Amino acid sequence: MSSLALSSLRVSMKLSNQLSSQLSEIRRVECSGETAAYRSGTTKRHTPVPPVMADWTETYRPSTLSEVRGNDKARDAFAEWARSWDDHRKAVVLHGSPGVGKTSAAHALANDMDWETVELNASDQRTGDVIERFAGRAARNATLGGSAAGGGAAGGDTTSRQLVVLDEADNIHGNHDRGGASAITKLVKESGQPIVLIANDFYDMSRGLRSATEEIEFRDVSARSIVPVLRDICRKEGIEFESDALQQVAERNRGDLRGAVNDLQAATEGRDAITVEDVVTGDRDKAMGLFPFLDAVLKEQSAEEALQSAYAVDETPDDLTKWIENNVLDVYDTMEAVRAYDFLANADVWLGRVRATQNYSYWRYATDNASAGVAAARDGTKGGWTRYGRPQFWASSDATADEVVGRIAAASGCSIATARRDVLPFLKTVTHHCNPRELTVAMAAAYDLDEAGVAFVTGSGESTNKVESIVEDAQKRREQRIEDNADGAFTRMGQTRSESDSPTESAGATEEATAETSGSPSSDGSGSGPGENAESDGDESEDDGQAGLSDFV
Repeated sequence: MSSLALSSLRVSMKLSNQLSSQLSEIRRVECSGETAAYRSGTTKRHTPVPPVMADWTETYRPSTLSEVRGNDKARDAFAEWARSWDDHRKAVVLHGSPGVGKTSAAHALANDMDWETVELNASDQRTGDVIERFAGRAARNATLGGSAAGGGAAGGDTTSRQLVVLDEADNIHGNHDRGGASAITKLVKESGQPIVLIANDFYDMSRGLRSATEEIEFRDVSARSIVPVLRDICRKEGIEFESDALQQVAERNRGDLRGAVNDLQAATEGRDAITVEDVVTGDRDKAMGLFPFLDAVLKEQSAEEALQSAYAVDETPDDLTKWIENNVLDVYDTMEAVRAYDFLANADVWLGRVRATQNYSYWRYATDNASAGVAAARDGTKGGWTRYGRPQFWASSDATADEVVGRIAAASGCSIATARRDVLPFLKTVTHHCNPRELTVAMAAAYDLDEAGVAFVTGSGESTNKVESIVEDAQKRREQRIEDNADGAFTRMGQTRSESDSPTESAGATEEATAETSGSPSSDGSGSGPGENAESDGDESEDDGQAGLSDFV
């Protein structure tokens, strides 16, 4: 070994030893909580080790149902479901906006009932096999401690039960969760243990799963319920506060208790007091829930406020109009309803113009009438709780809708929820009553829709000649697309069959082909070999073989 290499090796070993010593010292100091002292030559520097701040949403998560704030009615219904589970033995769905306490309530209930918990959340793979292996085994057999299902499952020793918690039950889709939805439906029907499903949107779950479960809605938490929670946290953390600062945090989170706690922690980090000036949390980009929107328009807000709420809802004006129209009679008296339906009629006129002209700027006039107009038709504010119903012609209430949405999701590579919420309303608008026809044919071909699917999307009659002819043309277009992608395979297959039907012609053709391909040059001295053919084929545009809507337009 050369002297230079040997010198480099010694330097590397010396540096490695120094680093190892420093790392050991750092670990020792961090474990003991003392001040870390790093020595370099004769200089001594003291660097404090910053403490790790715990997540306040976990530190102050409710340990019992009585500590769950802002949803007293839902909390009491949930407790009653657990107490009477032996009588009904049904699973329950807790649904509502993110951050309102659904998952916390499930774990708090388990503590109250002294039940073990088995949880699968969105970060876990939730295929049919995984659900059966973990949640299914827990729901049908023994507890984690080994207690047989015969105790809790049969209604004897209820403390031996397990609470099976499945988070984001409305977000099971794609290859990642293949078979998960059907496995959950089967599980809730056969379970010998209580099951809690957590969902943001109850109606994004399959119809079979909805019918097999009870539902409890957790509403957005009001600011007046959020403020006491923030105040209690400040007192426990020894943080002085201005009441207006906590009020501002609560109002900016618009019903999201978890978000409010996170914002409070961010605003107080490194401080022992919080003032209005310290609250720098911007207004959250948070979509308003559909049911809170209905409350806002039909009960609570002024016309101007209702219009702003309409812009915060992640739904099209067409869908919002349907929801309002379907529920207005449950809230308004006779004269209020008469005035409200005048505005809804105007909204419908504007929606018709959107379909006829494809000019989506008219949507804002429909929104003005459906939200601000209906709110203005109300005499004052209204209280109480209303069970809002879905429009009876709503998409997900129809088996055909589930089939169409599934095809859209599979072809587009998106989730079922995205296909239902974003893609389907767009397709309905641009192909209303099969107009324009060419675009409707392209859509039917892209998603391989039958007469029922085309009728559902376009709103036309399934048995009409118009729909039948569109499906026929779409099928021809798909067949042509397949043939184009086959690179002449079907043509060669036809030639092969023709040659086998005529042996004499086939033999002659074979001899001619042999002569042509034996390497003899052409009359002009230039041969055309396989390499040149391959090079010619390579000049054609490449195709990834995956058909989309644009391929059929």
